[in-house]
Amino acid sequence: MTHPFEIEQRADLPAGPEEVWEAIATGPGIDSWFMGRNEVEPREGGTTVMETGGQREEAVVTAYEPGKRFATRTPTAEDGRFMAFEYLIEGRDGGSTVLRVVHSGLLGDDWQDEYDALRRGWPFHLHTLTEYLAHFPGRTGTPVFAVAPAGEQPVRRVRDALTRALSLPSRVAVGARAHAEPAGLPPLDGEVTWADDERFAVRTADGIYTFHHFPGVALMFHHLFGPAPEAAEAAWQRWLTDLVA
Repeated sequence: MTHPFEIEQRADLPAGPEEVWEAIATGPGIDSWFMGRNEVEPREGGTTVMETGGQREEAVVTAYEPGKRFATRTPTAEDGRFMAFEYLIEGRDGGSTVLRVVHSGLLGDDWQDEYDALRRGWPFHLHTLTEYLAHFPGRTGTPVFAVAPAGEQPVRRVRDALTRALSLPSRVAVGARAHAEPAGLPPLDGEVTWADDERFAVRTADGIYTFHHFPGVALMFHHLFGPAPEAAEAAWQRWLTDLVA
């Protein structure tokens, strides 16, 4: 049985409509703040692709109005499920922009848990978009993804392992300073810009690093804006796997 849902969010962004459009409607732009590696065919009826951890998801562009409106919809699954995304851009005086995001569709039997996860996730993603536009304007990020199973470990233990490895207090708060020296990678020195019960984010001079912890799994979605080592994703994967083993 399917269940309809709709989530609407608004963000006041420190960039003009053209910059916001590049961030939400192009592959390199989406790579710089959202999830996975992305491709966008720039036309109504075109195809978008997101690849994350070996999983590929396609959607159709249902609206393409540069600087104003961008929308996509995934194919309808056999059980009727689908997801639709609409981004509405409104320029404001002073070079800022209001972005409205509407995420809707049909969810399956576990709709309530999935809906709650989506509802909690969108404020974080829009925060990351804001950080990107404010601190890395005109640059595009290299996405880095890693996932490691945590087995039967309590979520608290996984979070503690992450905070210790990043020289953070167990109760992570915005403004705390993070430091780590992952093998084969440049040192990470930065400031916590987001912290909740499921994730925290660190902004450095050359990247936005996010660390997620859920029952049975730890995830990382990083966006690197400096010279990224070719083996950065493999090195972060080893770091995370060793950490939660």
